[in-house]
Amino acid sequence: MSEMGQNTPEFSVSELAGAVKRTLEGSFGRVRVRGEITEFKAYGSGHQYFALKDEGAKIRAIIWKGVVARVGLKAENGVEVIATGKLTSYPERSEYQLIVERLEYAGAGALLARIEALRVKLAAEGLFERRRPLPMLPGVIGVVTSAQGAVLQDIKTTIARRFPRQILLWPVPVQGEGAAEKIAAAINGFNALPSELPQPDVLIVARGGGSLEDLMAFNDEAVVRAAAGSRIPLISAVGHETDTTLIDFAADRRAPTPTAAAEMAVPARLELLADLSQRAARLEGALARLLSLARAGLDRAGAKLPDLPAMLGTARQRLDDRTERLTLALPNFFAARRARVERLALRHPREFLLRLRGNVQLLERRLRDGLPNLLRAGQKRLDAAGYRLTHPGGEIALRRGGLDLLAQRLDAPLPGRLREARLRLENVSARLETVSYERVLARGFALVTNAKGAAVTSAAKVAPGAALTLRFADGEVGVRADKGEKRTAQLDLGL
Repeated sequence: MSEMGQNTPEFSVSELAGAVKRTLEGSFGRVRVRGEITEFKAYGSGHQYFALKDEGAKIRAIIWKGVVARVGLKAENGVEVIATGKLTSYPERSEYQLIVERLEYAGAGALLARIEALRVKLAAEGLFERRRPLPMLPGVIGVVTSAQGAVLQDIKTTIARRFPRQILLWPVPVQGEGAAEKIAAAINGFNALPSELPQPDVLIVARGGGSLEDLMAFNDEAVVRAAAGSRIPLISAVGHETDTTLIDFAADRRAPTPTAAAEMAVPARLELLADLSQRAARLEGALARLLSLARAGLDRAGAKLPDLPAMLGTARQRLDDRTERLTLALPNFFAARRARVERLALRHPREFLLRLRGNVQLLERRLRDGLPNLLRAGQKRLDAAGYRLTHPGGEIALRRGGLDLLAQRLDAPLPGRLREARLRLENVSARLETVSYERVLARGFALVTNAKGAAVTSAAKVAPGAALTLRFADGEVGVRADKGEKRTAQLDLGL
């Protein structure tokens, strides 16, 4: 046994570990390993450590700090990847491990599963619910795409053909390492432009078609969040019509192609002109119909109205007639009143009383003289009616009764009529006494009359030296007018 042990080479632990490391590196070199990332941990030094596993085994893997930026994708737990790198060992732990130089998603199924998981996560946050309207005619259009592709040329050609607008380009890589970060920075940069620069009214994020791996930059979470948070309306035009990326859900509009995005951004000028012409024609027709209806309504209303010019002429004629009558009425009225006052002033109330008293006495005489004639007429009517009595005493009694009846009928209204006449006479007498000029004379005034007995009402009518009579309440005094200038103030009392 001891001899056999002496024939077996003896290695130290370090030698054996080094031999194993050299064997691994020499036998395998660069390898591609497919597995699911697990136990991922990023250290402060910048290195990333994780493990790749499948159903039966697990291998440690490392991404050095200098390789992280160009490894191809971000390592995350649960993502199935294909890791390309160099197989080596770590002698201190007697572990073999993979130094990763590049990471790729393990087939379309894994990519789609990751995209779907991110879509569900962002949808739960409400990032896909915003849909803002696009401006009808933007002044400036911001474009986020590659500066060296046919996409930019298609957008520029379409906008120039439909309605020329100013285009502001932010060139970015649309695939590969760091493309997602630059696309997100471009969207955020357009929203943060200073006020002195042109401000885009709408954004177009576009790229041409490609495989699922080529479009992964537009499925990145940073790009989707930048599109959802953009204050400028955004149109997504990534890939062809059948391609769908997560930025399509966060954009305000999705276009199947970049050309369609340009058509969404600006209207066709010729279509606008045709639409404006059509609307103008419709407005003119509607206005003409409204005016026709209004004119017909006015005509119907005017037919029901009277002839205003004729009414105005009649009213004007009536006004002229009333004006002329009013001009003549006032002087006539004053003249009539003046004449009535003059008549009342020259007559004494006793004349009216005497005349009324004479009328009453005449009426009384007529009633007394007519009584016998009335009785005789009554007898004649009785005789004509055939009322004959055989006995003279009876006939006399009958006639006397008829005469008494007639006398009662005559006497009954006579006192009442006399009383009424007396009351009217007294009423008229009181009214005459009220307006009598003698009442005025009793208050200290005097009535001036000329030699003919006519009342003198104006000093201009008195001739110098004319004889006048001043009638007072208790008598009359004869005077003569002085020859002075102020005749009304200088009277010579010729007593």
